Amino acid sequence: MRYRLFGNTGVWVSQISLGTMTFGDALDPLHSGLGALDQQGVDRMVDRALDVGINFIDTADSYGKGRSEELLGRALRRRRDDVVLATKVHSRTGPGPNDAGWSRLHVTRALEASLRRLKTDHIDLYQLHNFDNLTPFEEVLWALDDAVQQGKIRYFGSATLAAWQITKGLGASALHDLHRLISVQAHYSLVRLDVERDLGPMAQSEKLALTVWSPLAGGFLTGGFLTGRFNWDGPLNCPARRSGRAGFHPVKPEPGFKVVEMLRTVATRHDASIPQVAIAWLLARPTVTSVVIDARTMDQLDDSIAASGVTLTEQDLADLDAVSAQPPAHPNRLQQMYAAR
Repeated sequence: MRYRLFGNTGVWVSQISLGTMTFGDALDPLHSGLGALDQQGVDRMVDRALDVGINFIDTADSYGKGRSEELLGRALRRRRDDVVLATKVHSRTGPGPNDAGWSRLHVTRALEASLRRLKTDHIDLYQLHNFDNLTPFEEVLWALDDAVQQGKIRYFGSATLAAWQITKGLGASALHDLHRLISVQAHYSLVRLDVERDLGPMAQSEKLALTVWSPLAGGFLTGGFLTGRFNWDGPLNCPARRSGRAGFHPVKPEPGFKVVEMLRTVATRHDASIPQVAIAWLLARPTVTSVVIDARTMDQLDDSIAASGVTLTEQDLADLDAVSAQPPAHPNRLQQMYAAR
């Protein structure tokens, strides 16, 4: 396993990190169907990940209505110090009016609940899971800064925030002399390049770590749709279709299939699987710190881990870049056009 610096913190994390959306009973509709690993399955998966050198695990208080954190906490009871442990706050955790968002009230309660479920006295990376347009950024920054001062969290970061929202938070931290966001988590894959417009360049400029979720676009980049194992327009028991119905993985089939065909070509060159090449492409991007993988089986986990050993050539990268290329949006297009003039 290779390791990369986590932004500007001096902390080293594995370039493959373990996601936990498949941990638990998947009781909530948003994550239903993504997996339902019980304690035994979680223990095996966590032990396997740590044994091969993964030291970064990502969860959230909303996954499985808290069950993901509970199962992960039990699995880590003897190996807590071996991992950089990340979880998230913002999503609804109960029926009450204050059971979601960025208020100091909710963040403080949610943090204490996550600490109990994870059976730990601190969280290494506490991430804002979405944007709250009702709560001033300063409100949540003060609450998170207090948690750092108290030793309950080491760092805090963001997930599913736009570049302008993150920079607004960074500005507020600088203005009020508070600890700052140190990371960005975003959806990024060969068929979803939105990160490259603003988030990626912003993260590089501000020296923020960038972690990637859904590197296989909800299963689309496994190649299963071309082999007939999955039908993109068909049964809802396909993992990608399930999450796709929630709006997670919108993919245009025709250009997407061309990407998968090129992945297959490159995979043949390296005697690798299509998912391994899709992950290896992300690991070759200069902005990416770590790729979060979620697995339902040990075979899926092992296949994704093996991507860390795939080194793509310049020709491989050029072929994949060409087939996945999208026209730049404004004003990026004009900036690129006149950059050399």
